[in-house]
Amino acid sequence: MSAPVPDPDPRNTTRPSGGVPPGETPAGESSTGSGAGPYRPLTRGWGKGPLVLICLVALACALFFLAYAIMLNV
Repeated sequence: MSAPVPDPDPRNTTRPSGGVPPGETPAGESSTGSGAGPYRPLTRGWGKGPLVLICLVALACALFFLAYAIMLNV
């Protein structure tokens, strides 16, 4: 069996195993966390005010398009 021949191109940074030299990639621990702090579950849901407002806006849009469709057919 013969020894592996070194790569003549010095710009080739890959190793025979397919990895990259140390220092080329960040540590695995640095990208695992979100950095947002400890998890705190929500204590309350949507407020009634914003939910009613969204429903009213959706109803107004639906009525507008219904009236527009009726006006096109007249």
